[in-house]
Amino acid sequence: QVRLVESGGGLVQAGGSLSLSCVASGRTIRNYAMGWFRQAPGKEREFVARISRSAGSIDYADSVKGRFTISRDNAKNTVNLQMNNLKPEDTAVYFCAASSSYTTLGDDSNSWGQGTQVTVSS
Repeated sequence: QVRLVESGGGLVQAGGSLSLSCVASGRTIRNYAMGWFRQAPGKEREFVARISRSAGSIDYADSVKGRFTISRDNAKNTVNLQMNNLKPEDTAVYFCAASSSYTTLGDDSNSWGQGTQVTVSS
């Protein structure tokens, strides 16, 4: 499986921005659909955004549409999540995932990173 490491989390005030990165190793991400998910304390993990292998398909959760942008750089084996106009409800651990299928992103069988903490203060 591909190995994933997230970075870029931190503490930011509401209305601020953060840029998360997910660096893959072991295999090229060209063969994978990639996604970002998050889990807040006491809540289940939820979908944030996903991008297909060629970036021809991109989806966002309704809660982040217009504020977050997912992108990928296959040459650098990296997927990014630009988060603008952050809200306190965006506070969570953010995880990167890789799947051979766009439609099964989020399954436990995907490759997952360890996560990076994002905290948004009001």
